[in-house]
Amino acid sequence: MQQQQTSRSILWVSAHPEPSSLNGTLRESGVAHLAESGHTVEQSDLYAMRWDPVLRAGDGGYPPGCVIDRFAVSDDTRRAYVEGSQPPDVRAEQDKVRRADAVIVQFPLWWYGMPAILKGWFDRVFVSGFAFGFDPQSGRRMRFEQGPFCGKRALVITTLGDRERAIGPRGKSGELSELLFGLLHGTFAYTGMSVLEPWALPSADRVDDATDAQAMLRRRLDGLFTDTPIPYRPQFTGDYTDEWDLEPHILPGQTGLSIHTAS
Repeated sequence: MQQQQTSRSILWVSAHPEPSSLNGTLRESGVAHLAESGHTVEQSDLYAMRWDPVLRAGDGGYPPGCVIDRFAVSDDTRRAYVEGSQPPDVRAEQDKVRRADAVIVQFPLWWYGMPAILKGWFDRVFVSGFAFGFDPQSGRRMRFEQGPFCGKRALVITTLGDRERAIGPRGKSGELSELLFGLLHGTFAYTGMSVLEPWALPSADRVDDATDAQAMLRRRLDGLFTDTPIPYRPQFTGDYTDEWDLEPHILPGQTGLSIHTAS
């Protein structure tokens, strides 16, 4: 019998156009497993929701048909967030993120990145003031170890056509955590989340029976709140200069994405 875990709130964001796909099967199995473990799972199935991924002036609080001189994306979306004038679909997704103790993002790896609909979810939802920015009360920059989402965990689940060794340390496609560095470090860690090593199913287009994959994913989900996160370096405690590059005395002469983890 599976040991009952402390109940947590989880947001599962998925981006695949076909519900009966391998991705759909993995999502259904994973969500059911988390619920059986006592967790509360909210879902954002972006294709099923017909999510609009395009950031427009309406995200800055401007009503339809309003004539403006210039849409200042960061300033206007931050103002709309503060004033509560964002579109209802964006506010609803932000509420889901607030409630979540962990955010799971699932997608097929297309052209070595997220599907456009998922990238647009981040563009519209993770705006200044909500996911990053400047805290006028404390004077602190809201990013990395000072980010607004500190205390939340993040897990990426992806399927890809490459073979397993192709995303290994010497793989042609690049090591998986480095391949996804922009999402893992530049989005999740940047906003303060504790980022877990991604879970990937290689050779996904050759999978005829998803039973083994479902079992592997369920085992991985059991560690959602206990697995050790990727040890990305904090920004404000001495590892980086004021120009945001690594201090010369840390790993001198070494370059590349791996230097930003304190292994």
